[in-house]
Amino acid sequence: MNIKYHRILLKLSGEALAGEKGSGFDENVMRSICEGVKQARDLGAQVGIVVGGGNFWRGRSSGDMERTCADKIGMLATVMNCLAVSDMLRQLGVESTVQTAMAMPQVAAPFVRDEAVKALEAGQVVLFGGGTGNPFFSTDTASALRALEIGADAMFKATMVDGVYDKDPHKYPDAVRYDTLTFTRVLEDRLAVMDGTAASLCRDNGLPVLVFDLGQPENIARAVRGDAVGTLVKE
Repeated sequence: MNIKYHRILLKLSGEALAGEKGSGFDENVMRSICEGVKQARDLGAQVGIVVGGGNFWRGRSSGDMERTCADKIGMLATVMNCLAVSDMLRQLGVESTVQTAMAMPQVAAPFVRDEAVKALEAGQVVLFGGGTGNPFFSTDTASALRALEIGADAMFKATMVDGVYDKDPHKYPDAVRYDTLTFTRVLEDRLAVMDGTAASLCRDNGLPVLVFDLGQPENIARAVRGDAVGTLVKE
C-alpha cells in the first residue's frame, strides 16, 4: 500500500496513557493507543515514539524543588511510560525496543542513532525515553530532536484535540481550527502547539509536524496514509 509517511516520530502525552484516571496507566486506553500504532506499523510505516511523563510527574508543578532535580524526575517518568507502552505493544505482537537518553543498562539500551535506525528498518517500534537527557528541555523538544536524528518524514503530535486552534476550543466555542500553519505563525502568535524550542528546531530543519486527536487512535494510520487529519504545521 502507498503511504505518505514512511518513517514517523509519534509524540504521546503521558496524560493520554492515564485516560480518565488522571494518573498512572489505564490499560484499556493504552491498549487502544498501541493498536493504533500497530495499524500504522502494519501499513509499512517505521514508528519511533517519545512519551511524556505527565501521568506521573510534572516538573513545573513541583513547588520549591530545584528545577534540574524536578526535570530529572520527569525524565525518569518518561522511561517508565516507554517500558509500559513497549510491553503493551509486545502483547499485541509488535516487536519493540526502548532506548534511553540517560545510561541505565539494567533497564534499557542507551540511545544510539545507528542502532535505532537499524531497529526501525527491522520493523521494530523504537521508544525513546529520558527526554533529551538534559533539564530545561521538554519532551516536545526531545521528539523533534529524535525525529531529526532518525530521519523521520514527519513528527506526529497526538493530542486531546483534533488539531490546532486560534484559542482553547474547550473554553471558547467560537475557536477556529487551522488546516495548515507555519512554524513562524506558531511562534509569533504563541499558539499552543509545542514549546518555542521545539518549533524552532522543526522550522529550521524542515520537519513537518502533524497535530491530531488521539481520542481516535486509528488517526495514526490515517495520517500515515496521508488522509486529511488534524493540522499540518510546516514552513
